[in-house]
Amino acid sequence: MEIVSLISLYIIPVIIGFILLYGTMKKVPTYESFVEGGKEGINIAFSIIPYLVGMLVSISIFRASGAMDFFIDILRPALQFIGFPAEVAPLALIRPISGTAALGMTTDLISTYGPDSFIGRLASTMQGSTDTTFYVLTVYFGAVGIKKMGDALKVGLLADLIGIIASIVIVVLLFGY
Repeated sequence: MEIVSLISLYIIPVIIGFILLYGTMKKVPTYESFVEGGKEGINIAFSIIPYLVGMLVSISIFRASGAMDFFIDILRPALQFIGFPAEVAPLALIRPISGTAALGMTTDLISTYGPDSFIGRLASTMQGSTDTTFYVLTVYFGAVGIKKMGDALKVGLLADLIGIIASIVIVVLLFGY
């Protein structure tokens, strides 16, 4: 275990040092390249801000308006029929949209039901098994100007659905219901 801690402590500085040494040996102006990359990073960050703000405002409106609670109440009978806890459904809906909001929901579920409860384990597994599909599409595709993202959206949401189903199956198999 100590060796893993030691490796994790030094791996990033070693990689950075290796890149700098390799670039210097190849006669690449490493400092100038670093500064140029920093400039590009700042430009990308500024181009992402409008998309990020729009997405975060939309999420806030969806939650604050009660639309999410209304949607979950409609789904509750079907969720109970298949044995999916309705308490975790908002997490499954929000996770593809916002990682921060999903992390907040996961934290609330764990503090309410406990980390060793079925809901706590399912929420934790789901948090790690799905991705922020809409965030990725909105921010990154928007930043580089990709307008047609229909296929990427379908694949991303399908991967999220598979992650949700896999979370349920894995938690039930490993820990029971």
